[in-house]
Amino acid sequence: MSLFKARDWWSTVLGEKEEFDQGCLCLADVDNTGSGRDKIIVGSFMGYLRIFNPHPVKTGDGAQAEDLLLEMHLRDPILQVEVGKFVSGTEMLHLAVLHSRKLCVYSVSGTLGNVEHGNQYQIKLMYEHHLQRTAFNMTYGSFGGVKGRDLICIQSMDGMLMVFEQESYAFGRFLPGSLLPGPLAYSSRTDSFITVSSCRQVESYKYQVLAFATDADKRQETEQQKLGSGKRLVVDWTLNIGEQALDICIVSFNQSACSVFVLGERNFFCLKDNGQIRFMKKLDCSPSCFLPYCSVSEGTINTLIGNHNNMLHIYQDVTLKWATQLPHIPVAVRVGRLHDLKGVIVTLSDDGHLQCSYLGTDPSLFQAPKVESRELNYDELDIELKELQKIIKDVNKSQGVWPMTEKEDDLRVSATVSPNFDSVSQAPDVEVGTDLVPSVAVKVTLQNRVALQKAKLSVYVQPPLVLTCDQFTFEFMAPEMTRTVAFSVYLKGSYAPPELEGNAVVSYTTPTGISQVIQCKFRLPLKLICLPGQPSKTANHKLTIDTNKPPVSLLSLFPGFANQSEDDQVNVMGFRFLGGSRVTLLASKTSQRYRIQSEQFEDLWLITNELIIRLREYFEKQGIKDFACSFSGSMPLQEYFELIDHHFELRINGEKLEELLSERAVQFRAIQRRLLTRFKDKTPAPLQHLDTLLDGTYKQVIALADAVEENQNSLFQSFTRLQSATHLVILLMGLWQKLSADQIAILEAAFLPLQQDTQELGWEETVDAALSHLLKTCLSKSSKEQALNLSSQLHLPKDTSRLKKHITLLCERLAKGGRLCLSTDAAAPPTMVMPGGCTPIPESDLEERSVEQDSTELFTNHKHLVETPVPEVSPLQGVLE
Repeated sequence: MSLFKARDWWSTVLGEKEEFDQGCLCLADVDNTGSGRDKIIVGSFMGYLRIFNPHPVKTGDGAQAEDLLLEMHLRDPILQVEVGKFVSGTEMLHLAVLHSRKLCVYSVSGTLGNVEHGNQYQIKLMYEHHLQRTAFNMTYGSFGGVKGRDLICIQSMDGMLMVFEQESYAFGRFLPGSLLPGPLAYSSRTDSFITVSSCRQVESYKYQVLAFATDADKRQETEQQKLGSGKRLVVDWTLNIGEQALDICIVSFNQSACSVFVLGERNFFCLKDNGQIRFMKKLDCSPSCFLPYCSVSEGTINTLIGNHNNMLHIYQDVTLKWATQLPHIPVAVRVGRLHDLKGVIVTLSDDGHLQCSYLGTDPSLFQAPKVESRELNYDELDIELKELQKIIKDVNKSQGVWPMTEKEDDLRVSATVSPNFDSVSQAPDVEVGTDLVPSVAVKVTLQNRVALQKAKLSVYVQPPLVLTCDQFTFEFMAPEMTRTVAFSVYLKGSYAPPELEGNAVVSYTTPTGISQVIQCKFRLPLKLICLPGQPSKTANHKLTIDTNKPPVSLLSLFPGFANQSEDDQVNVMGFRFLGGSRVTLLASKTSQRYRIQSEQFEDLWLITNELIIRLREYFEKQGIKDFACSFSGSMPLQEYFELIDHHFELRINGEKLEELLSERAVQFRAIQRRLLTRFKDKTPAPLQHLDTLLDGTYKQVIALADAVEENQNSLFQSFTRLQSATHLVILLMGLWQKLSADQIAILEAAFLPLQQDTQELGWEETVDAALSHLLKTCLSKSSKEQALNLSSQLHLPKDTSRLKKHITLLCERLAKGGRLCLSTDAAAPPTMVMPGGCTPIPESDLEERSVEQDSTELFTNHKHLVETPVPEVSPLQGVLE
């Protein structure tokens, strides 16, 4: 049990679907036993009046049948209950019950029972007053200084105060400027009523002023009233608190000091009886009720404040002394003496949870059992420790950093891509060139085993691909529930994305409060960004992929891209990206090779990757498991370096344009300040062409801003193309040196560290730092290189020569047998040279002679090495070559 929970002494739930408010609870010795024990009086909006006398057998017991002294249905809703000396001729306590149109005063009495059922209690109506106006609340006290009796004042919904001298009606007065009623309290020391008006200010009215003011029954309902029978009602003092008040309490523990406590929506105030602020406290949570009571320290006052976070705070003046948690939100709180227990806190919620509790702590009675002492066998412990360390080491090697998921997860996510386009494209009037942009639907299904809270689904695709909706939120998911969301993907741009793979990430909170993340990847179809096209006869960039299996018909690999006019050409296929770029794919009949060619180097990536994926899927369906692809040509680094230089040049231009824009903006503000000084000068002076200079500077600022925006768009497109080229280079490295999946993942982490490029952190410096780390660790030639420290700060380099040098050096060391790994201890010494790693396998005698003449130049321009035709090509292929 928590230390700061309220100690439950007695509790019960009142009725079913009944409602309660702050005036529905009262504690007093209503049956006049004289023992000083209080009874709990509760009235509900359903009209039920209940009186409890709790006496649990042990702490925390619920309500017993004998705890309920009286329960009666009064038919009308009960707004407030109070106990006081309301009957003339006696000083006995009586119960006043306020209804919306009636005030009733009852006498509560008990009769000793002669049988085992116990005492019997009944109430008797002493008198009642029918109200002409709808009541809001009431207060009572010895108005005017009367002795031995209490008078009642009722506030109506339209701001009228009605005073009753026990069985008779005294007078009624309208509060000036009243719009909405507020809390009402009576101060016996100053003999005044204190309320908070709709103007959000505390107002005090003397009882004597109310008694001699204009009678409300004779008041005219016009604002032009100037004369009346009696004096004008004047407020004694006011204080603006700037917020609406929830309750008012008057605390007077001796006749020399009196405090007015006001509970606001965000603060609670302590005022002197003349309206001056004694202190105030800003509350951290929204309050629901409060109760000031006496403190053990002289000169201070304790205050109980309940809030909507199920907490009860105890303040000594403005100092928080204790905080306790309640099982409900209290709307009324009282302190009394119940069953010889002083200081019991009684709280009532709006749905009828009545609880009697106390502050304190319960001692823990748990004692840890004694452990049987036994001698330790240290040899067995050493053996067990070594076995556990071996298990931990094997697990870390097998699964890496992330733990393996269980077979039965709390949440399962699956994504399904529609095989067909949407009948109506979801692209909002987007056209790329002359092509209409299609869209494809994707459905993501969430299946949860347990109850989940605040599940959020985020979907990511590579730009310029766009989603119709990328965020989905589920506040609560019941156990064994399935939720499906659908969205569409389309292309928004005249260039191809670097990847067709999307990622759906779900973050959620388990029932135990632990945050979890699960992801699911899906692959978009190639036809979303590509159309069938005519094969190109000329191409500047060509790649040749070798396989170990006979060539497959391209019509069976790409059934959706067959050109009807070229049905006989099964080994040639053309692709046209949305935006105009063309790629041609050729397959040889006998040499087990495929050639991809295009006018732009980066466009080769998607078709090459799609070809390898579809070839692997094709042979897996045939039951062939030893299919492999390889690349025997030289690495196309020159074309890759051109894209790097273009991207870097755009970054440099962007930096220069931003500097110029900053300078022009400073100049523009300086001219504005000078013009403002001239215009404020009392003696007119010539502008000296400052207005012309201002107009020219403004035009320059606008032009530079447009140039910066245009450069940012160009940089974004250049970065996307650079990503595609980087994927292609990594793919060729893996095929060239037969790299494993872990080594390819290291290359992707080094070459593709950023999802987006910025001026502060760019691709060039990030990749250069990653490659430097690889060259000085797992690809190092000696331990001396491993000892070199890398710079911890990344900044924009002066040029790309260092980066290009590191990329070339990486390829050379991979060609000499170097292998990538994350641990420097596992780095193999670069002593073994892979066969075929340095020189390409020739396709013909002519190519073999050309390679022999230039065998020393390993990394040359690839477009000059693949110009030889593929043997045994179709007639159209011969024309294309």
